[in-house]
Amino acid sequence: MAFTHTVGVRRHVFDDLRTLLAKASPARSGDALAGIAAASEEERMAARMALADMPLAHCLAEPLIPYEADEVTRLIVDSHDAQAFAALASLTVGEFRDWLLRHDTDTATLARVAPGVTPEMAAAVSKLMRNQDLVAVARKCAVVTAFRNTIGLPGRLAVRLQPNHPTDDPRGIAASIIDGLLYGCGDATIGINPASDNLGAIATLLKLLDDIRTRYEIPTQSCVLTHVTNTLRVMEQGAPV
Repeated sequence: MAFTHTVGVRRHVFDDLRTLLAKASPARSGDALAGIAAASEEERMAARMALADMPLAHCLAEPLIPYEADEVTRLIVDSHDAQAFAALASLTVGEFRDWLLRHDTDTATLARVAPGVTPEMAAAVSKLMRNQDLVAVARKCAVVTAFRNTIGLPGRLAVRLQPNHPTDDPRGIAASIIDGLLYGCGDATIGINPASDNLGAIATLLKLLDDIRTRYEIPTQSCVLTHVTNTLRVMEQGAPV
């Protein structure tokens, strides 16, 4: 399904939902390099206006990835709670934004409708929101998790420490970890984005994180963000995942 919006005398056409969402996104260098970003601010705003007028239910009718081709899409569609979505079914994406920002849309209300909101719906409405809007809505979402510590309690802010290094040098990463801890960061997690998918390097970094955490008895989580298949392989080798 194509989407259109006219700005002045120029009519902008977006071939499908995937294109519309990409063009409505804030300017990002990665999107530009991939060739999916809006060509101008005018096109970006036209995409956002078209997105605001789109029925929220269209996200269910047009999956971004075909149902037959993707297990995650099938899981999302099959587990979607139509009853929870009923309260939102008549809204456009723009109206959904306004509904989220209403004072009477509280934590309990959001919890009731959450099973009916798909990732595509959340992504769509976020593209129509400023940072202040996102903060206001996020404040009403109660998501409390606990492992080695507890995150998500009211009035608390948790920070991820991300000690990356261009060559995955353990010494450089260790120095960054110490620096971050001195600033009080890392209570959410200490997570490394490795520069490569080398299994040996990944295992070394996992052992480094685990050693620092256990030696100094730091009540936090740690991870090395690599592909799940790499994680499984280093687990088989005894790495502390």
